[in-house]
Amino acid sequence: MDAIKNLINRRSSNNLQPPFPSKKEMDLVYKSALRAPDHAWLRPSKFLEFKGESLKKLSSIFENYAKNHFSNDQLFIEKAKKAPFRAPMVIVLVTEIKQHPKVPPIEQMLSTGAAAQNILLALSAQGYAGIWKTGKLALNDNIAKYFDLDINHQILGYIYVGTQSGDGRKVPKVNIEKFVKRY
Repeated sequence: MDAIKNLINRRSSNNLQPPFPSKKEMDLVYKSALRAPDHAWLRPSKFLEFKGESLKKLSSIFENYAKNHFSNDQLFIEKAKKAPFRAPMVIVLVTEIKQHPKVPPIEQMLSTGAAAQNILLALSAQGYAGIWKTGKLALNDNIAKYFDLDINHQILGYIYVGTQSGDGRKVPKVNIEKFVKRY
């Protein structure tokens, strides 16, 4: 696929079904992810891949987290429990924050954000689709321990992966002049 065409036409997809990428295809996705900008070559980005039966493990993690932190919100607990089954594969986006005098934590998290975009573009280039989700299950100081990760890890979100079901969202037209000031 032409790179510029992929950049301009990639879109998130809520309706994902099998098949999901093979290991060989995912190896290309992760190689693409690890080409994201990475100041001082700290390699902060990590990825946890859940598919098939392991989606039940992710569901259990989400449910336990929701029960422990949102015990009064039964609707959210049920939503969290069902969330992993929205797609046949889920990639957990993790940043391992490392102490460095020139690279603050936010820059390391931005590197993982760039890696996430590369994942979505690599999926699209291979004919797959995905969507990056955050919400209450990400971007907090508590969720990482449910994945047995150390305190220096941050969960930045989840990329749901599969094959687009139906037509999906249209790529909106954008007037770039609303977003660019030229000097």
